[in-house]
Amino acid sequence: MEKRKLDNLGVDTSLLGFGCMRFPVKPDGLIDQAQSQQMIDYALANGVNYIDTAYFYHDGESESFLGEALKKHDRQSYFLATKLPVWILKDRQETRKVVEEQLKRLNTGYIDFYLLHTLDRKKWDVVLKNDILSILEELREEGKIRYIGFSFHDEYSVFEEILQYRKWDFCQIQLNYMDTEEQAGIKGYHLAEDLGIPIIVMEPVRGGALANFSEEMNAKFKALNSQASIPSYALRFVGGLPNVKVVLSGMSSMEQVQDNIKTFSSFTPLSEGENRVIQEIKETMQARVQNGCTGCGYCMPCPQGVNIPENFKVWNTYHMYQKFEAIRFGWAGIGRKAKANNCIQCGLCEEKCPQKIKISEDMPRVWADLNEGKWK
Repeated sequence: MEKRKLDNLGVDTSLLGFGCMRFPVKPDGLIDQAQSQQMIDYALANGVNYIDTAYFYHDGESESFLGEALKKHDRQSYFLATKLPVWILKDRQETRKVVEEQLKRLNTGYIDFYLLHTLDRKKWDVVLKNDILSILEELREEGKIRYIGFSFHDEYSVFEEILQYRKWDFCQIQLNYMDTEEQAGIKGYHLAEDLGIPIIVMEPVRGGALANFSEEMNAKFKALNSQASIPSYALRFVGGLPNVKVVLSGMSSMEQVQDNIKTFSSFTPLSEGENRVIQEIKETMQARVQNGCTGCGYCMPCPQGVNIPENFKVWNTYHMYQKFEAIRFGWAGIGRKAKANNCIQCGLCEEKCPQKIKISEDMPRVWADLNEGKWK
């Protein structure tokens, strides 16, 4: 198993990390504990030493399951990561209560990598207002957490502010070969590298969207190596970046565990030829974008409350991947009153759009493609 050294912390992590938000489940929606136990055991036996979960994964079951699943394993043989759900905190002292609960769920005396979960502008403001970082430092001094970091979902400017606020032990960003310009993106990766802050990557296969394409595009990958899986190229893309210390994969079957371990046990960065094929596929998918919205926000606010940039972002992403699964969470995240069907074609937004997009014409198309009724 490929290992990476976090020089600032003096520890070596497996390049493949086991993400625990997509365990296989039974018909009742609960974790299939027997199957998941086998997956965890196999991963640890084959060199994986980074296990990542969070307070709300599997409706809170993930942490408790891991507390049982890891009992048979030497606590020194793996690093355990979990996250603080900043949005539920009533005050700074609530932080201590949540951490104590997580320690109990996880059946451990300490958490190795502790993250402020899914930071964005609003959550970061909560962190600062409630001085949450001082509580985490107290917990570190008490030996209950070892390293302090954050996971991130917002624009680059917010990432830059957060990353430069203090000397973080590590940070976790979404990165894959399709999303190099999204959120923190490759620019955020380089900033962290310059600051000496190790990167943990999430969504390297974009929630499975980069695991399977059309027959024509799949054939391009298979022509490179008929024995390599499609998702292995996405994993190798981010694993080839030297400041990426862990690539998280949310694995749902033993087959996925075995394939990922195969990729990282004899790890090689992408070749020039492989990068060319990925660039061709990326260009093909980007050509499916329906309009040129850049998300600048000049069209806002809409008098009807429609979130124009977000509707277009989700719509364009849907057409790129041609899978509703690729945008399920993004579409759900746009409130009912902010969705495209609330547009009354008043045209006020078009007067302000620097891209001269025919917003009034496109909004009905967004709703026709994405309205929830089609997916029930």
